[in-house]
Amino acid sequence: MRKYVFLLVCIFLTSMVFAQKAEIIQLTKEQAEGLFLKQNLQLLAEKMNIDAAEAAVVQAKLWDNPNFSLGDVNLWSTKSQREQEQIPALFGKFAKNTEFTMELSQMVKTARKRGKLINREKVSKEIAVQEFEETLRGLKLEVRKSLQELIYLQSYQKILNHQQEALSKLIAAYKNQVAEGNIAKKDLIRLQSSQLELSGEIYEVKNNYNEQQKIIKSLLNIPPLNTVEIIEGDNEVKNPDDILLPKILEEASESRPDIKIANLQIEYFDKDLLYEKAQKVPDLTFAVNYDRISAPWKDFIGFGVSFDLPFFNRNQGNIKLAQVNKEQSKYQAKQVVTTAQHEITEAYTNYSDTYHLFKDIQKENISEDLDYMLDAYTRNLMKRNISMLEFIDFMDAYKTNKETLLNTQKNLYTQFEELQYTVGKEIR
Repeated sequence: MRKYVFLLVCIFLTSMVFAQKAEIIQLTKEQAEGLFLKQNLQLLAEKMNIDAAEAAVVQAKLWDNPNFSLGDVNLWSTKSQREQEQIPALFGKFAKNTEFTMELSQMVKTARKRGKLINREKVSKEIAVQEFEETLRGLKLEVRKSLQELIYLQSYQKILNHQQEALSKLIAAYKNQVAEGNIAKKDLIRLQSSQLELSGEIYEVKNNYNEQQKIIKSLLNIPPLNTVEIIEGDNEVKNPDDILLPKILEEASESRPDIKIANLQIEYFDKDLLYEKAQKVPDLTFAVNYDRISAPWKDFIGFGVSFDLPFFNRNQGNIKLAQVNKEQSKYQAKQVVTTAQHEITEAYTNYSDTYHLFKDIQKENISEDLDYMLDAYTRNLMKRNISMLEFIDFMDAYKTNKETLLNTQKNLYTQFEELQYTVGKEIR
């Protein structure tokens, strides 16, 4: 019995914890973007690549470590006891050994290899910065489009719920009339069929709404039990006639991260080519060695230098590869610019068309009239001033027109964000 009581208590406490955590989070679009910049996990992870690139620069600046070696240790001493006693205390570990050699060497890079490697890694760091900006640009577009989709679904659900409320009132009234024998049951069935069809659409919209909730909560890193509600504000978009297409085409080269990355790739392979050419020159290794007893002198100190002889390997393959990469990056940079210009032109044209369509719809100002007409048609049907067919036709027209208005508004803001994305900066 105690086990069951304990289990029930645990279930109750768990449900209480979840109930306390679940809440509706109301955000403006600006607040949502602020959360995104602060909490998006992909963005935070991508930012670490800049630190990694900085670490590569630090590593390139480091000198190679010197090398120490101890060898030729004679484990069998042939020296006298007196000579062994003269061995310094530093080598007490080898007190019985009378012969050994030590060497300390240091490699020195020639042809400014170290400086050229540092310059190349600095370009890599700049590429990492622009790759972060490119990730930010893509994610920001995704966030803004998701927010706009969520606003659309919030509004469309309200429209469908308004229709459902009107139908529910009519059905309740018609049930009473059918029970009294005042109207035919077929009219009630027709209303119930419309309500069933409307309920199916509400269900589909709710599923889409739940999917958008999942997307936006993932982007903002919000706990799954919470619900995000976007507060609509006055979003005034820019007139496309005030946006000069040649100007934004020119600005894209300075603002789009992908174009900057393409240009930095050319610089990177240019630096890489210089570094690979420097590899032709052999590095020098300077050494100092100490030989005890085994040399003609009891304590011999010598100096030396060593380097590879570049007879066979002069780094020809890597130099050729760097040259090919440099030429290839030039073509790729031109392709990126061409693609960007076409993207901007397409986005500008789409936005301009949608903007003028939206303004034409606004001039008609039929949104409020539709809401008024819905109530009027509902009242007139109940009074039998209009036929069932007229009411059902109006309900379909109401939903279609409202959906068109919301879709046009959503597309307007979405395509404006697409235009800003293609330009690579905020259009003010």
